[in-house]
Amino acid sequence: MRKRDWIILAVIAGAFAACYFMPVQGAAFDNAFGAALRLAKSYARQHVLLCLVPAMFIAGAISAFISSASVIKYLGAGANKFLAYGVASVSGSVMAVCSCTVLPLFAGIYRMGAGLGPATAFLYSGPAINVLAIVLTASVLGLELGIARAVGAVAFALVIGAIMHVLYRKQERSRAAVRMQMPVEAPARPLWKNAMVLAGMVAALVFANWAVSGRFQFGVACCDSPQPKRIEIKTGSVVDEDSRYLYMKDAEGQTEKLDRKLIRSERPLESPLYLSIHASRFYIAAAFLAALLVMLAAWFSRRELADWGGATWSFARQILPLLFLGVLAAGVLFGTENQSGLINRKWVEAAVGGNSLWANLFASLAGALMYFATLTEVPIVQGLLRAGMGKGPALALLLAGPALSLPNLLVIRSVIGTEKALVYSALVVVMATVSGMVFGAMCA
Repeated sequence: MRKRDWIILAVIAGAFAACYFMPVQGAAFDNAFGAALRLAKSYARQHVLLCLVPAMFIAGAISAFISSASVIKYLGAGANKFLAYGVASVSGSVMAVCSCTVLPLFAGIYRMGAGLGPATAFLYSGPAINVLAIVLTASVLGLELGIARAVGAVAFALVIGAIMHVLYRKQERSRAAVRMQMPVEAPARPLWKNAMVLAGMVAALVFANWAVSGRFQFGVACCDSPQPKRIEIKTGSVVDEDSRYLYMKDAEGQTEKLDRKLIRSERPLESPLYLSIHASRFYIAAAFLAALLVMLAAWFSRRELADWGGATWSFARQILPLLFLGVLAAGVLFGTENQSGLINRKWVEAAVGGNSLWANLFASLAGALMYFATLTEVPIVQGLLRAGMGKGPALALLLAGPALSLPNLLVIRSVIGTEKALVYSALVVVMATVSGMVFGAMCA
């Protein structure tokens, strides 16, 4: 038999063994696949239309409208290091995107000539320095965790980008040399016009996804009657919902199921201005989109718009299939907020108590593999803290979780290769572990 035949035989034998020993009779197995489908459904409803699709168009615009010379000037391997890393490391405070939404943007700037260091700094900072998430962290988990998360995220972006640049500086020099030999095309329009178009798209993305923390104060009746004898006040974060129930995580970290029929009042725990922006978010986003259409009609040719569409489709074709496969895998392994996966959450809670090296490393690894929807990491960590999680592992999870996940690791690999993707992931996990141990020791 040829080598290829042996490989095929091994694959067939492995598939047979997996099917033969598959624990299909267990409840955990059924729950895991139900959780995977539930996570995929939630992801499709909450992130694709308002997050991923706009991000694909932004990435396509970066690729089609911004010249390679501009990208190389500000983020390229030969660019001013303070400018390149400074811009990349704080970009998340403006973008406010999740770990999935940043992927097409990262792919776009890297393909257009950005250096590996600034590109990976941007990749980390995009979801990690989300201002809304940091503010929510300080509000729910305490000011010290909020400050530690903000400082750690900026430092991570700078250090990870610098290390990636140093490790692959020879490849970066070769890549920069190839870019230098390419003819520089004259820009079709001034840079400020491209910046205005991108700013309009980013603003529409930010306001369309303007999120609230999910923290409410509910007045819950004791029974389903017009005038119940007792109204109980409950405060917590809404972590899931269906047609009949709201699932709320309280201050003790316990998830409680509230019957919608018994809820007599609800009050969101946000500022009036914040809630006003949230209530008007689609109108604000629509205004930016209208301005965007005017700019596109006035400044861009049909050929350029066609190139934009082609670049957007290229990103979608590469990223979406891997992303959905990764979401399903994450759901099977780790489940959702209210449904367990193959890996029991009690094992996780038991593993991250205290401030040991193992507890911090485990929290970092779990965060790096799990998928966190934007802002949901805060109530999850709140529950884990109430269940006995140490503050060090909590910070490690907050630093590793939002910036990395199994779904986006698959996509990162397709952009920069397996080796670089694994090195990037290892840097995130190691730095989150060290940061967690230092913070835990300071809080002891």
